Amino acid sequence: MFVADFDPVALRLGPLQIHWYALAYLAGFLGGWAYLKFIIRRAALPITDLHLDDFLTYAIAGVLLGGRLGYVVFYQPGYYLAHPIEAFYLWEGGMSFHGGLAGVIAAVLLFCQRQKLNPFAFGDLIAIAAPIGLFFGRLANFVNGELYGRLTDVPWAVVFPHADSSPRHPSQLYEAGLEGLLLFSLLWGLALFTNWLKYPGRLAGIFLIGYSVSRFLVEFVREPDAQLGFLYAGATMGQLLCLPMFGFGLWVCLRSWRTKV
Repeated sequence: MFVADFDPVALRLGPLQIHWYALAYLAGFLGGWAYLKFIIRRAALPITDLHLDDFLTYAIAGVLLGGRLGYVVFYQPGYYLAHPIEAFYLWEGGMSFHGGLAGVIAAVLLFCQRQKLNPFAFGDLIAIAAPIGLFFGRLANFVNGELYGRLTDVPWAVVFPHADSSPRHPSQLYEAGLEGLLLFSLLWGLALFTNWLKYPGRLAGIFLIGYSVSRFLVEFVREPDAQLGFLYAGATMGQLLCLPMFGFGLWVCLRSWRTKV
């Protein structure tokens, strides 16, 4: 049985410590940026390298601010009401994907308004690159021994010493495979081998639907947050947040069938 007892610090340079989680964010942003440059050249899109360069700052701000705010509001509201200054302690961890998604959507809307771009068309590009960041982020979760799965006796069970000495589902790897590799492969194929990029919002909708379904399913074997436990009808917070995300993705997809550029 594998024991996931990794050092969360990837590199130590005197007093400076570089964590795997920080490297995962860096790999996600830079990997997505490079991938989109390839896509816009291959698909001959009316979006330039300069647009992507300028948006990178918006994306970083949207992910970090939205992800942190989402965690504070959805997962630890009581604690941060009592300790409001700690909401700014990003180095202590605590990020919400759904909050980060809301932050990126806000960043796309603001950026596209300033650049006079179609936000649905630009959102398609961000959506097809997002699984890269999700893949590296879930691997970092595994290395950190966080967001682990529920108790199990499957042959591939993993022990996370930060939790206890019991075998658990490596739910972070399930998510890396579904939200990362599988969703990336699907969107990559649709972007390169169909004309769906000509229908603004279609690939963004597919991403929203694909992520929400993947996350909803994995939550059945992922340990719920200790401070929340199971909520309405035995669902976890992650599952409840996936429901409006699925509905929004479906609306975006249906809208794209009536719009063509």
